[in-house]
Amino acid sequence: MEDPRGILEIAGKRIPPGKRMKIEIPIARLFDDTEMSMPVMVIRGRESGPVLFLSAAIHGDEINGVETIKRLLANKRINSKIKGTLIAMPIVNAYGFNSNSRYLPDRRDLNRCFPGSETGSLGGQIAHILMREIIEKSTHGIDLHTGAIHRSNLPQIRADLTDPETETLAKAFGVPVIIDSNTRDGSLRQAALEKGIPMLLFEGGEALRYEEKVIQTALMGILSVMESIGMIAPKERKRRKRPENVYIARTSYWVRAPHSGSLRVRVKLGAMVKGGQTLGVISDPYGSYMAKVKSHRTGIIIGMTMLPLLNQGDAMFHIAIFEDSEAVEERLEDFDDALDLNDGR
Repeated sequence: MEDPRGILEIAGKRIPPGKRMKIEIPIARLFDDTEMSMPVMVIRGRESGPVLFLSAAIHGDEINGVETIKRLLANKRINSKIKGTLIAMPIVNAYGFNSNSRYLPDRRDLNRCFPGSETGSLGGQIAHILMREIIEKSTHGIDLHTGAIHRSNLPQIRADLTDPETETLAKAFGVPVIIDSNTRDGSLRQAALEKGIPMLLFEGGEALRYEEKVIQTALMGILSVMESIGMIAPKERKRRKRPENVYIARTSYWVRAPHSGSLRVRVKLGAMVKGGQTLGVISDPYGSYMAKVKSHRTGIIIGMTMLPLLNQGDAMFHIAIFEDSEAVEERLEDFDDALDLNDGR
């Protein structure tokens, strides 16, 4: 919870209760002496409560989250009645965002640089600033991601479910699929958890694309979490029908290309596949050979390549294992239908 005295300072700016403030956190300068900064919007309710951070574009080409946060910030009716503080960071990696790149200028992955160092690499310094100015002042967090370039992910939550509070948040988000995922060394999620801050990682869609259903899903999930932790009242958001159940995958696997060539896909995201089922066919440019690509175990496709041109060993299909894959597929269909009935904006 917030300091009862109402004190919140970010990058030298003091934000009192009941105020909304845009802050530019200085990062570094470009070769031409242009200053680079991280844009942050802070919205403080008049009443104390949780401090929720939202982050997007840690990978600069993952832009669905940028649009999601933009829409949330535009909802002044909700923002004017929150309890606690919302700290929104729509573009964490401004370098990558402005160059349509996943990485920082030195090709480092910012999400492998946490908790960072004041005197480390550029990524380490950005991570250190983010931890000091935002994360350590928060009580909860949600980090928004998409699949890598030419790879699409089914909307899903990834979380370390060994932490009970994190599991509660994951279920509150409301998407049908949760992946029980250990934290990775150097990730924001790991650094936050080590500080005792429960946080979720949302995955959905493809890099460098705005995808309406993914944006809707992320936005409604954020609002559901805000409701669950007491930041907004249930009546303050437009409800839509959600699946009653969420399903947890404890393990998943990738199917990789056994040969180089071009891929003709026979399945789709969210589909249930059985062990040994043909997922696609790889062929050479002449059609002289065709190799069937098959699943290893029954599960749900939660990620897949969108680029049909493959080298041997390339990742093609990400399949999550559930206790009841048929039930998951049915819930996903219901969820998709609900999105069609509500534009989420």
